[in-house]
Amino acid sequence: MNSPAWPFETLNVRAEGAVLVVEIGAPPMNLLGPELVRDLVSLIQRAEAEHDVKVLVFRSADPQYFISHVDLHKVAEYRAEAAKLTGVPSIALLFRYLSASRLVTIAQIEGRVRGAGSEFVLACDLRFAARETAIFAQIEAAFGLVPGGGGVEYLVRVMGRARALEVLLSGDDFDAGLAERYGWINRALPANELGDFVETLARRIGTFPLAGLTAIKDRVNAISLAPVEDFQLDSDLFGSHVGSAESQRRTRTAFERGLQTPDGELALGSILAELNYQQDKEDER
Repeated sequence: MNSPAWPFETLNVRAEGAVLVVEIGAPPMNLLGPELVRDLVSLIQRAEAEHDVKVLVFRSADPQYFISHVDLHKVAEYRAEAAKLTGVPSIALLFRYLSASRLVTIAQIEGRVRGAGSEFVLACDLRFAARETAIFAQIEAAFGLVPGGGGVEYLVRVMGRARALEVLLSGDDFDAGLAERYGWINRALPANELGDFVETLARRIGTFPLAGLTAIKDRVNAISLAPVEDFQLDSDLFGSHVGSAESQRRTRTAFERGLQTPDGELALGSILAELNYQQDKEDER
């Protein structure tokens, strides 16, 4: 049950000493919409204000989806919620804020993380995934878009130019084993070991002095975290292109094929690969 001190609509939060275990539950497929963004903003603000809280562990209540991607019906709404933390309507700056926060963040990933779901876990400090079930993708290229949540900045830094381009240009699904090899995640672990591993690590970090943890994050971020301006540029590019005729056409076709439905999202990789074929068939009519 949610702690009375941490009441949220889409997050179930349990305090375990210096660790907050945050379970994401935004049915039917954990889309990143205004409700989830609102709760994430509130969680970050409140956790930072609690001196005793050092570590956040994010996991999902849905074994098939960690965070699927943004809710494409509610782009303006979720951006407005992000602005309540950063002052700017941008999930890119929200995610960068999370990376820069004094809080140590750990993503315990089962199921799908595509688009902004991938960008959210990349914004977390540490990422561990279930070998059997975790699937990763940056799907924006299929819609004629640049990832708007910092995916370019994070991926180039964690996996290098060529592999980042493979991920970003293909829009394809990557399993946990390949994600581990590429540096997308720290480790891929058997699903039946993942929870215990993350819990042990989070508790261990939570026993260490806050000043040291904060100083380490500050130094690592000074070396590896892209400037705010770069995140803002990608957010602006996403916002300007998402309303274009080409992007709208491809998005409409994807919706017709099952985008943002539980069954359609399970096969989203193949759906995206067929968008041109679908459009060609329509043009022939």
